[in-house]
Amino acid sequence: MQPSYGDLFRVFGRIGLLSFGGPAAQIALMHTELVDRHKWLKEQQFLGALSFCMLLPGPEAMQLATYAGWRLRGTLGGLIAGGLFVVPGALVILGLAMGYAAYGQVPVIQSLFLGIKATVVVIVLQALLSLSRRALKGWDSWALAGLGFVAMFFFSVPFPAIIIAAAFWGFTTQRADQNSPHEEHPVIYYFKTIKTIILWLVIWATPIVTAWAMGATFLTEIALFFSKLAVVTFGGAYAVLAYMTQAVVETHGWLTTPEMIDALGLAETTPGPLILVTQFVGHLAGHHEGGAPLALSAGVMALWVTFTPCFLWIFAGAPYVETLLARPRLKEALAAISAAVVGVILNLSVWFALHVVFQEVATGQFGPSPNLSSFSPMSAIFIAVASVLHLYLRLSMIRTLCLMVGLVGMLHFVI
Repeated sequence: MQPSYGDLFRVFGRIGLLSFGGPAAQIALMHTELVDRHKWLKEQQFLGALSFCMLLPGPEAMQLATYAGWRLRGTLGGLIAGGLFVVPGALVILGLAMGYAAYGQVPVIQSLFLGIKATVVVIVLQALLSLSRRALKGWDSWALAGLGFVAMFFFSVPFPAIIIAAAFWGFTTQRADQNSPHEEHPVIYYFKTIKTIILWLVIWATPIVTAWAMGATFLTEIALFFSKLAVVTFGGAYAVLAYMTQAVVETHGWLTTPEMIDALGLAETTPGPLILVTQFVGHLAGHHEGGAPLALSAGVMALWVTFTPCFLWIFAGAPYVETLLARPRLKEALAAISAAVVGVILNLSVWFALHVVFQEVATGQFGPSPNLSSFSPMSAIFIAVASVLHLYLRLSMIRTLCLMVGLVGMLHFVI
């Protein structure tokens, strides 16, 4: 039964408000609502859509919501579903970014963020362990993960280069399987697809061209950087965070390392995709560059160029789902990317841990070089406590963050 637009708005609005806990929890929530409770999608339709979204750059949970809306009520349904998945979290991020820009450097607030920083290290480690169990199946996947880590940590190889190399390896080394089924190709209207691509490219590019035409150099830089990020975000938000952190902190100098870690910690507390951290980063970078008005513009620009491409990928590619999923070389390329992403996330985990545990970390010839005399025993203890809460006791991410902030706050006022 095809749902009404009102039903679509109500159900995806609920999903958007309750989508805490990362992609796995968000996908499980959508499965409960769309397959089990309302029976709008069949199990195979849902799983096929999920596989398709994992082939794409960008947040797979948001794109899965967009695809589900498209399948149920066409383009308008996709806009409703995808938009409602993002908007609640974006509004929360806006409030958090404004508060952080105004009060984030107050000493008491900074001390409370010690608990968030420690928890972020553990959350990234948990994401690393989770992806490792799925992606590392044989010696070649372990080798790709190791090479990905070495390339990024020691030699600062750009994330897009690692993704391209891994995809090429997976695509070219896939052995032909004579027993693989040959799918019937659906009737595709290529002219309609081309029109869809052109339309969404124009929608994507309009704010960028406008900023450039107005001579807004900073906004143009923000738009181009996060647009590039949107194209290479294979492997989920944690994978691209390493690339984003490297560029935002070291290349552009828009944020400091502690601010970048705080941004991730606050983004973890919001509903919606974790990649909403790009909005927070854009807002804070704009605040440093030109105060509150530029902060708002930069945050909105980062949000626009991060999520508009998601609608392009879905609306252009949705009619081809069955055809794409029948191609084994494409699956192998995705598997190779996932393996390399394990190494990239390991780089992010180590990078965050070093900057939390050591107060001084220099950029050496071969990766980060901590000053051993700046070691912070208290930060190491906080990481250990957060590890026990989140990894051993299996408390939720939100509960762990709240407990850690409360613990640090209590110690701050006691000591």
